[in-house]
Amino acid sequence: MTDKPIPAPFRADGLVAAVTGGANGIGLAAAKLLVTMGCRVVVTDRDGAAAIEAATAIGPDVAFGLELDVAKEASVDAAFAQIDAKVGRLDILINNAGRAIRKPSLELSLADWDAVVAVNMTGAFLCARAAATLMIRGGAGGVIVNTASIMGLSGGGLYPNISYQTTKGAIVNMTRALAVEWAPHNVRVNAVAPIWTRTGFIGQLEESPELMARIQAVTPLGRLAEAEDVAYAIAFLASPAAGMITGHTLAVDGGFLAQ
Repeated sequence: MTDKPIPAPFRADGLVAAVTGGANGIGLAAAKLLVTMGCRVVVTDRDGAAAIEAATAIGPDVAFGLELDVAKEASVDAAFAQIDAKVGRLDILINNAGRAIRKPSLELSLADWDAVVAVNMTGAFLCARAAATLMIRGGAGGVIVNTASIMGLSGGGLYPNISYQTTKGAIVNMTRALAVEWAPHNVRVNAVAPIWTRTGFIGQLEESPELMARIQAVTPLGRLAEAEDVAYAIAFLASPAAGMITGHTLAVDGGFLAQ
């Protein structure tokens, strides 16, 4: 990150932000950046110990960690109730938790399909609903930034990933629908759509030089995204600088979708 002063429109002093899937990867990068913008950040993750460890590393005076399994309604409700009880407000939600099960469609079981849908689509809705409830109750509105994917805007993946592609496409339209529904309450809803990003989420894909070469070949900028690349886009959409932007999905894709 940078030590240079952040211009006023990009500051978020005194605001409270929650990040799902925040213990690593894009979520952790976003949490760190939001702190530099002036936020107090709630790092949430299905691995509660990892969430607490990440928040402690960021700084216990500016962050705290909570266990949150986005696929379980009771867990979502409990986590957002804890946020409400501890800080009494929520201004920003980074709806980032995600899951992928990469199998050819003819080999994908219903259980695998349901597991991805539960996190990527239903979980994103549950967290958006819980966050918006607090934002609207507070009267000041707020901002939700969902993590979609270029695979939600294009079917041109390099390997079969039907459940992921379908759910990320749903996130794109959920973003539009919630933006329109909640605009009267001053709740802005946007999304980012990253290309392949160098995090643990892509797992063993990085172990294939052939696949990495193909990714670089289909990306005009010729590289994978870094977690910070995506975090910067998230932070912009969450900031007052994006105050007239809602219902938009911002591709962070090195030019992939422009082809």
